Amino acid sequence: MEKKLKYTLLALFGALTGFVNGFFGGGGGMICVPLLIYAAKEPVKKAHATALLIILPVSVVSAIFYFSFGSLDLSVLLKSGIGVVAGGILGALLLSRLSNDIIKMVFSAVMLAAGVRMLFF
Repeated sequence: MEKKLKYTLLALFGALTGFVNGFFGGGGGMICVPLLIYAAKEPVKKAHATALLIILPVSVVSAIFYFSFGSLDLSVLLKSGIGVVAGGILGALLLSRLSNDIIKMVFSAVMLAAGVRMLFF
């Protein structure tokens, strides 16, 4: 793929990821990971790690806007923060140990389950 086209596609994917994350308050990774794997041809583990670094500043900016609108509950943030950090560490350690095929299957299963849950529950 031509370098300029790849950069343009990545910028568009970034905009889509940012929109989804900002609009829904999360979930940008569900868009970003498949785009990085299939469109940008990144290896699975690299796509997951890259998605995290892409989503971090997007999440911070989105949180600032939500806070400015009065839509952020700081007590929930403080109470869940330790669990979020611990879960992030465990998830990253597990990701580094699993095969690409297992990671894709687990990610797909979680996306499918989330979609089914949203449709029916």
